[in-house]
Amino acid sequence: MMETRIQVRFGELSTKGRNKKRFIQKLAQNIRGAMPEYDQIKVKYDHDFIFIDLNGADEVGVREKLKDVFGIQSFSPIYIIERDLELAKSVIIDLVKEMEPSGKTFKIATRRADHSYEHDTNWLNAELGAVVLDAIPDIAVEVKKPDIRVRVDVKKEHFFISTKTYQGAGGLPVGTSGRGVVMLSGGIDSPVAAYLALKRGVEIEAVHFHSPPYTSPQALQKAKDLTAKVTRFGGSIQFIEVPFTEIQEAIKEHVPEGYLMTVTRRMMLRLTDAIREKRNALAIFNGESLGQVASQTMESMIAINDVTNTPIIRPVATMDKQEIIEISQQIDTFDLSIQPFEDCCTIFAPTAPKTKPRLEKARYYESRLDVEGLIDRAMANLVITHIKPDYTTDVQEELDFSDLL
Repeated sequence: MMETRIQVRFGELSTKGRNKKRFIQKLAQNIRGAMPEYDQIKVKYDHDFIFIDLNGADEVGVREKLKDVFGIQSFSPIYIIERDLELAKSVIIDLVKEMEPSGKTFKIATRRADHSYEHDTNWLNAELGAVVLDAIPDIAVEVKKPDIRVRVDVKKEHFFISTKTYQGAGGLPVGTSGRGVVMLSGGIDSPVAAYLALKRGVEIEAVHFHSPPYTSPQALQKAKDLTAKVTRFGGSIQFIEVPFTEIQEAIKEHVPEGYLMTVTRRMMLRLTDAIREKRNALAIFNGESLGQVASQTMESMIAINDVTNTPIIRPVATMDKQEIIEISQQIDTFDLSIQPFEDCCTIFAPTAPKTKPRLEKARYYESRLDVEGLIDRAMANLVITHIKPDYTTDVQEELDFSDLL
């Protein structure tokens, strides 16, 4: 007896009505893409489930990959046996015995896909449950919250039997909600924002601002490594490195200290929006949390957002820092994020930034800059790195930006 198939259940996809098929097809594609090392698996789907035929692939390895695929509510390894009731009884007893059942509770949950089968679900639940009670001492039935749940699906030619259910990542399949660009720093918040964007089905590209010699090669590498961490949830990500030294030096020279951060963020947003347009993305995501720092007050957001009409989505806006940290630990970005390599937002940070900047003043101070020339020169020198889930610092593929347009 061998587990030969994994049954995948949907969460929100079940509510998508006429669009459900498109979501399921994308989820099936993402499942295949998440495990290229298991090229023998076959992914099939119908209106209610996705089935993965293992064909000898390592079940534990496949399970671990599935846990990070957005769009999956839960999944179960299943046994496929002939539609023989006596055989089903024997298999169920063996499976329950393997789960150290002494002192535990159980439930039989049957489902008839083939309604022509001679026994209904109530009869099957009672018959199979009685067999387990007779065969295994010190076990009891519990309908609401059993320790062991045995699922039996009655198909036209087979029984599907499963005893284990694993929680999926939830959310929507990546790629079903369009494309967005994420302003990715080296801090704690923006990788979490990237993860949450992926969870809502957004295909993302990462935009990172780099200011050598003020920011170090280690700071740039840290941002790439954080991006690599996030790829585990959505596949390959284009990492777009923006040269920002000239812009920051110009701001430092021409803008009063209190408005340095406001004008800097305005220029960052202008560049990010220009990249978004070139990359055919629909929205900008960032890691701003309301009130966390001076540039994240509502007054600051108004003064900064003034430069674009593009939707700016802030997945962590209403979270406190501890909530964000907990997610970063869950997705394994926290330890990288706290490495002491400064990004370009901190190296020129004023000692007393305006927490309630006035829009008119921000516009006026920005007018002292050659905004168009600074933007054009930065856009002409973008560097793109294609970061895959197996990305390492020794294996990089850097591409000229113009080659990807």
